[in-house]
Amino acid sequence: MMMALGDALSVALVQRRGFTKDDFSVFHPGGKLGKAFTRVEDLMHSGSELPLVGADAVMKDVLLTITAKHFGCAGVTDKNGKLAGIITDGDLRRHMQPNLLESKASEVMTANPKSIRPDALAVEGLAIMNEKSITSLFVVENEKPVGILHIHDCLRAGIA
Repeated sequence: MMMALGDALSVALVQRRGFTKDDFSVFHPGGKLGKAFTRVEDLMHSGSELPLVGADAVMKDVLLTITAKHFGCAGVTDKNGKLAGIITDGDLRRHMQPNLLESKASEVMTANPKSIRPDALAVEGLAIMNEKSITSLFVVENEKPVGILHIHDCLRAGIA
């Protein structure tokens, strides 16, 4: 009976003070609810870690970038730095031909890849990756890539 009374008082105080889930995540960031409010920008890789190539890059250079950056993909940017496409292992298999290494990134890429905003919840990114059966998601701001989120980043952070 005392626990029920304590719970009722807690709920009444929370409502009266306008305490929100966002407030809760600030005061309890390590808890399950706090993890649910983790933002993509808190987990994403950025700067020199980004696997990016220009649309005119030859596939030989694209493969070197994919290998060096360890995300299993490369983002393709247009001349204005906007994310135009993505090249994944699947794209490489679909375009397997004798002159693949001489092809340009723009000829092999999948145009208009799925992406997410930096201020989106990481759980939203995980949902997109699950729904589309992909392991990486480019983080885009003003159509330009600013980061990349990998499914393992979400799992390490306990986002599920």
